[in-house]
Amino acid sequence: MTTDPLEAAVPSRRPLAVRIGRIAFLVIAGMVVVAVALAFFVTWTIQRSFPQTEGEVALDGLKAEVTVQRDERGIPTITADSTDDLFYAEGFVHAQDRFFEMDFRRHVTAGRVAEMFGESQAATDAFLRTLGWREVAEAEVEAMDETTLGYYEAYADGVNAYLASRSGAELSLEYAVLGMQYGSYEPEPWEPADSVAWLKAMAWDLRGNIEDETERALLATELTGAEDPGVAAGVQATLEQLYPAYPFDENPVIVPKISTVTALETDAEPASHSPQKSGDEIQAATSTVEWQEASDVIEAASLLVGDVGEGIGSNSWVVAGDHTESGMPLLANDPHLGASLPSVWYQVQLKCSTVTDACPFDVAGFSFSGLPGIVIGHNQHVAWGFTNLTTDVTDLYVEKVEGDSYWRDGALVPLEERSETIKVAGGDDIPLTIRSTVHGPIISGLTDDFTAIAGDADPGLAAGGASVAEPATTDESEYAVSLRWTALDPGTAGTAVFALSTAKDFDDFRKAAALFDVPAQNLIYADTEGNIGYQTPGRLPIRGAGDGWMPQPGWDSAYDWTGFIPFEDLPVAYNPSSGYIVTANNAIVTDDYGYFLSRDWDYGYRASRIAHLIERRAAVAPLTAEDMRDIQMDSEMWIGKQLAGAMADIEVKGAGPAEAVALLRTWDAQNHAASPAAAYANVLWSNLVRNIFAKREHPLPIDDHGRLFTVVGALLDDPSDPLWTNPEIDVAGMEEMLALSAEEAYAELSALQGRAVKHWNWGDLHAITLTSDTLGSSGVAPIEALFNRGPYPVSGGASVVNATGWELGVSYATTTVPSMRMVVDLADFDHSTWIHLTGASGHAFDEHYTDQAEDWAAGIQRRWAYTGKAVDAATTETLVLTPAG
Repeated sequence: MTTDPLEAAVPSRRPLAVRIGRIAFLVIAGMVVVAVALAFFVTWTIQRSFPQTEGEVALDGLKAEVTVQRDERGIPTITADSTDDLFYAEGFVHAQDRFFEMDFRRHVTAGRVAEMFGESQAATDAFLRTLGWREVAEAEVEAMDETTLGYYEAYADGVNAYLASRSGAELSLEYAVLGMQYGSYEPEPWEPADSVAWLKAMAWDLRGNIEDETERALLATELTGAEDPGVAAGVQATLEQLYPAYPFDENPVIVPKISTVTALETDAEPASHSPQKSGDEIQAATSTVEWQEASDVIEAASLLVGDVGEGIGSNSWVVAGDHTESGMPLLANDPHLGASLPSVWYQVQLKCSTVTDACPFDVAGFSFSGLPGIVIGHNQHVAWGFTNLTTDVTDLYVEKVEGDSYWRDGALVPLEERSETIKVAGGDDIPLTIRSTVHGPIISGLTDDFTAIAGDADPGLAAGGASVAEPATTDESEYAVSLRWTALDPGTAGTAVFALSTAKDFDDFRKAAALFDVPAQNLIYADTEGNIGYQTPGRLPIRGAGDGWMPQPGWDSAYDWTGFIPFEDLPVAYNPSSGYIVTANNAIVTDDYGYFLSRDWDYGYRASRIAHLIERRAAVAPLTAEDMRDIQMDSEMWIGKQLAGAMADIEVKGAGPAEAVALLRTWDAQNHAASPAAAYANVLWSNLVRNIFAKREHPLPIDDHGRLFTVVGALLDDPSDPLWTNPEIDVAGMEEMLALSAEEAYAELSALQGRAVKHWNWGDLHAITLTSDTLGSSGVAPIEALFNRGPYPVSGGASVVNATGWELGVSYATTTVPSMRMVVDLADFDHSTWIHLTGASGHAFDEHYTDQAEDWAAGIQRRWAYTGKAVDAATTETLVLTPAG
């Protein structure tokens, strides 16, 4: 057989195909082997951090056996014979489920995040070190009574017992990921100050009006001399229009009428100064209520510990048995905080085997991982809940600095200085010098906004009351901004947690409230005797010449704080004749109260709606726990109703925009997840706000829906207001502004969800993606996929009762949330219902990592067994902790 030379010179195609196939097969097979090996490695790495939840564990330091019973959601009930063992076990269990979260939190509060995450966090560390949370926490621990300190030390021992049994990725998957970038990391032993410092972080999360104060100062400077029809009335008038007073004539206050309860004997120090006030204003005894009808470092810090922006607040209310089906009180609470994964809350029960004076705990509720005890919940006698007080407990002072000194009442006094070192994972140490005045740490130079205030040649300051002229400017003169904040003084909130947990009656509750100084919270109360109540606690400043609405001149002591409001002068309610109490960050009292509290309240739309729903439902039938849950999920949008009415006579261009506007005519103003009208109303609201305020030569702030509800509501009543005119977008008048905004809203929503308006829905637009507080925003998609979950469609919205907040001008996605919801039934604690944002576990891929998220999004709450028999029946796993040896 002859062979064609040409054929011989060309290799056979089939053998080539076979070879390619074999190579491809080998490559694919190799990839499969690698993928399988990687999958086994990842699975092994993930699962080895999961805690033991059944059987026995022998631990050094325990005095007797402790049982940890978990239900189907992984929520533990811890029972011990002594308080030492009880809090030891709580520390152990917290560490089992959430140690990485705890470790991260303590690095945040100590300004040591760069030690874990590298140089990108150094500027944030510098800011947090300057605030000095860790030092304040250490001072609070030093001042604790022996019993309370024992609780913290036992808790720390329990955490450290868990750390002794594991290391690295055995503690949490996050350590394995961090180890790949920065090498080995060894967690330090837990200390009591690590626990107490987290209360400072929560105080920052709920810090009050510092952003508004900064915003107003910068805006006043920017608008001075501006040629904009929106500020034609002048800078001060514009500021007062943009930051209006609380609408006392429309929305309720928490304490509208003052009556008398027995004064307490407390160890609280009296204020150093009290203003003159008449007997009609403040009675000799305390008072009760009756209803009468970070792009910068601040943002970075907020991302780490919580953002005070839109949606941060809370709802709570309590209804007396006269209005309930059971004849006993119902207490509801849903604190609004920044969304986080894992949830900021850890649900747990702490039970002494036999309740005695030596071991007094039988308490259930929500704790913070890293902090012993229960923060919100109930014991066998009383229930309590929190909302942010929103009183003004922060002030900025503009200081006149010369070299190492600053001016004070006409004389130069030395700045206080201390030096620290920021350690950086994978980098060099960074030295830090912290300077302070009598008011507090100097924070300009650390953030853009505070630096801008300090850098202005004529910073916007509080007007009036000055008794000392500004010192003359020299070549060495410069402005600086210092921060006065109650949380930077040692306090007693770390003790109050345990006093609340052991309260037996309203007097005990108020004694605990007297200790709960920072963060200042509205405290509501109910007990098994049928009583309901409220107490304003907190270290609330008495100011001199200023009111904290704008930065104060630091060189004049007339603007200093002169003391704190005595506890017995703070508002309190006990069994008001209305039969209910509502707190939703609204004004506590009217302006004729004898002390200044704040000008920056939430504007009361949630409080008004809750009170209305309670009264409306109670008028039809006695209230039930289901009614309370329904009210928590109410999503009526107040400004949505106003917009729907305003759009009734507005002509828009195009069939699509007209069809969209028509949705509003039959809308019930509820921001339900499935609602096309809710989707359009919120997008219309966003476009309208941006067109009126943001799209100007000098943009006006749009960071607070509730404030803008009030501002725009007033504008809708006044078509002649100059803010309706905006040359930057060629709009003159209200009708043009509304029409343009409606047309733009249609275009925006059509691009997002298509042109068929009936297929629009608010839930997908407003969905929440649960994002890990650390590696969930790493920028590395495979790592983010390990830790993040969602999106979950949600209902609600900003400044509605179901307060799922979103950022105007940024995104419609949910960023702040009702972090938990609870309804406590004082007739039967086993019938109380609970839910929080994620789940018990902080371990990615654990079955309880996000097993509550879908229920939370749907507004579903679950019963949680409290009594011994019910706990036993609900138990699915039992771990017995035994003394070693």
